[in-house]
Amino acid sequence: MIFQRQQYLYKLIAGRGNGLVKIVTGGRRCGKSFLLFTIFHEWLISNGIEKDHIIELSLDDRRSKALRDPDALLDYVDAHIKDDGQTHYVILDEVQLVEDFVEVLLSLMHNRQLEVYVSGSNSKFLSKDVVTEFRGRGDEIRVWPLTFSEYYEAVGGDKQDAWQLYYTYGGLPQVLLMETEQKKRDYLRNIYELTYIKDVIDRNKLRNPEGFRQIVQVLASGIGASTNARRISNTFKSKENVTIADKTIKEYIGFLQDAFMIEEALRYDVKGRKYIGTETKYYFSDLGLRAVALNFRQQEETHIMENIIYNELRSRGYLVDVGMVESWSRDANGIIRRQNLEVDFVVNNGANRVYIQSAYRMPTADKEEQEQRSLTKIDDSFKKIIIVWDNIKSKINEQGIVTIGLLEFLLDAKSIDKL
Repeated sequence: MIFQRQQYLYKLIAGRGNGLVKIVTGGRRCGKSFLLFTIFHEWLISNGIEKDHIIELSLDDRRSKALRDPDALLDYVDAHIKDDGQTHYVILDEVQLVEDFVEVLLSLMHNRQLEVYVSGSNSKFLSKDVVTEFRGRGDEIRVWPLTFSEYYEAVGGDKQDAWQLYYTYGGLPQVLLMETEQKKRDYLRNIYELTYIKDVIDRNKLRNPEGFRQIVQVLASGIGASTNARRISNTFKSKENVTIADKTIKEYIGFLQDAFMIEEALRYDVKGRKYIGTETKYYFSDLGLRAVALNFRQQEETHIMENIIYNELRSRGYLVDVGMVESWSRDANGIIRRQNLEVDFVVNNGANRVYIQSAYRMPTADKEEQEQRSLTKIDDSFKKIIIVWDNIKSKINEQGIVTIGLLEFLLDAKSIDKL
């Protein structure tokens, strides 16, 4: 079974000739190496690039150990460049194993014959800070686990069955290839503990690994809920009788973000047009890893649906915040009170913006009015959308708010643009 990952292939193709190092980032086991060494390689060959103009190295291969020396690697690449003026494609995997790899890549960029593509598979390379070290000469291509559309394209069959497996076991490509649910769980446990958690603990020399694991569990349990380091610290004190300082919790959360295990959605005051720094939300980049953190014991579809919508939006290249809208209303006693209403997602793409609510079900008029309330308080002309689990035909009401079914939204990458 081959996953085409077309959106990422197009980005690799589009990056040719831009004079930048193409840096493929993303979580462990999400398919970065396959994208470069199989999908992109085959595209190059099919488009007339000769094999001897493609210089590929997997630096975690024992046979490439000598090339982890920076000068040896540069000499190797230089020796494989043909003196014919044609473009050569240098593709390096696990480049973080090379000492001073940033300098190596910048050195390669001095040769205008070279197009350089790199990826890596541990926190040292995947840290979002590494991209900044290229001094403006890096073009980051973020790879996500399989979206539901990619997942369903591979498995086919009943959409409801596919959705159930997807929200339970996530979108890491190898999980989909496992024949039984037990094998899926075993694989995810192994990846979670040995590839993600252990890597973060070892790299950052954490002195409280058990506390770190507990924080991951707290974040996994509260996806979609506003929180901050102090609130998490207080939770440990009150429920576990354990003291973990706010500063330590912030560091641990930062480590998880650097490993692309979680993402932070900032709170944004829609009317005031400013960020609110008191609380934030966290979402897991893969729901299978989130399930493992909780030992598959917490499978609330409402919050999982919200997390998947967030991931879908991010994988489409949007920037996503959590919106807050200030509203004033008069209570039963005639007293005017202020209320902060939440918009699940403020979605930005350049100058364009979309407001999105995730609503699992809207069985009554009251529930529908509740979900629309925050959207009706926004007085700009950008699109306003409610995504519901129900399999409905898209509709728009007199206030311009569109309601769309979840699977229609997920299975069509252009669904927002069409509304």
